[in-house]
Amino acid sequence: MSSFTDLGVPARLTDVLTRLAIETPTPIQQATLPDALAGRDVLGRGRTGSGKTLAFLLPVVARLSGGPRARAGAPRALVLAPTRELAAQIDTALRPLAAAAGLTSCTVFGGVGHEPQAAAIRRGVDIVVACPGRLEDLLARGRCSLAKVTIVVVDEADHMADLGFLPAVRRLIGQTAAGGQRLLFSATLDKAVDTLVRQFLTRPAVHEADSAQSPVGTMAHHLLHVERDHRLPVLVDLSSAPGRAVVFTRTKHGAKALARQLNRAGVRAVELHGNLSQGARTRNLDDFHTGRASALVATDIAARGIHVDDVALVIHADPPADHKAYLHRSGRTARAGNSGTVITLATTEQIREVTQLARAAGIRPTTTRVASADHPILATLAPGARSLTSPVVAAQAETRTTPARRPPVGEDRGTASTPRTGRRRGRRPAGNHSSRAGRSTASRPPMVAARTSSPEHEAGPSPAERSGSRPPHSAAMFSARRAR
Repeated sequence: MSSFTDLGVPARLTDVLTRLAIETPTPIQQATLPDALAGRDVLGRGRTGSGKTLAFLLPVVARLSGGPRARAGAPRALVLAPTRELAAQIDTALRPLAAAAGLTSCTVFGGVGHEPQAAAIRRGVDIVVACPGRLEDLLARGRCSLAKVTIVVVDEADHMADLGFLPAVRRLIGQTAAGGQRLLFSATLDKAVDTLVRQFLTRPAVHEADSAQSPVGTMAHHLLHVERDHRLPVLVDLSSAPGRAVVFTRTKHGAKALARQLNRAGVRAVELHGNLSQGARTRNLDDFHTGRASALVATDIAARGIHVDDVALVIHADPPADHKAYLHRSGRTARAGNSGTVITLATTEQIREVTQLARAAGIRPTTTRVASADHPILATLAPGARSLTSPVVAAQAETRTTPARRPPVGEDRGTASTPRTGRRRGRRPAGNHSSRAGRSTASRPPMVAARTSSPEHEAGPSPAERSGSRPPHSAAMFSARRAR
């Protein structure tokens, strides 16, 4: 098997990799590095977690080192990423390599102030790692120029397409130096990404390794057929197992509610979704990275690019929207040759949909009907977890409500998207409300006009969400509140 030196990586960069205990190139790195280091345009296709980040960072740093210093406001290389978290993670991987080569870098994304980012570019940086929206904003303000950019990387191009960023990506690449090198990495190559390839890449070297559709032998897949009333206690048992777990929900409100419920049950959980400020997102990810939190409850914002060592378990608390989302969510575990387990919870109404989704993903999960929270399969999938189940959650599992009044855990119920402070807006009867603290949000009546979550990217919450606006409540709902 080739080493990084055999592939043409300069010695000072291989020394950095050795210090980081990275000594063996992954298949996507072995395939793409020789062409990328030689200056060719490259189209690399590989699953999330396959090592694409180093596959493009090593050529960028190697080819820029020894060149002219960056001018004020005019970076020399640009890396585009679809989300803030991925941009920050790329920059973290880039910094030791750039330092070894005497290069500088900065990140550009929304959710934080413009001025520090603009000031960094004004001082002169070699490499900018950016999300498209904020970078276009800085360009419009005249705070940055891309005219000197000779190397452009587009990471997670298919996710860019899913979020509607490709028009912005085309505009940004169009402002870079003509004839520069283009490196495009994507898990899949659909029609929108192919259009980008044909427009900007010149005779690209095309490489595929660890494609999104190829099976991961070290990843075990399970489908748990559960009743609605058992969802929360099952989730508590699974996520309280030793080690790290990532739990996915479909909506931002669902992630917030489930994280709160897990913490009440004794599971150290943090949330990650588009309604959080950038500071909160960074703190929560740091807590998960360092082990202060053992469970990360997230929307699909965490399905791409977020890397945490030793994630043993991925739980789909809500089934994903499609098979691609399933594969990307599941890719948070069984990374870099490690093993991992993926568990999908589905009610009777969802079983057929999830079965079809798994078939489209090329997955044959082991299906088990879980008749109660005491099913022995839970102890098998999450050893050591069952003793941590909270009596509060066990009591919740015994609560019975009508199906119409008990949406599944993680379902958006139309509540305000702003973080709760323990107090609802509007008037409510005075008195001690502490009796509500132990009650699952799943037992509350659904609100009118439930919201649908929009794509969560670096733009953050909408102006309406930031203002805390709520949908109007019906008279029936106010009557239900008085009755409670």
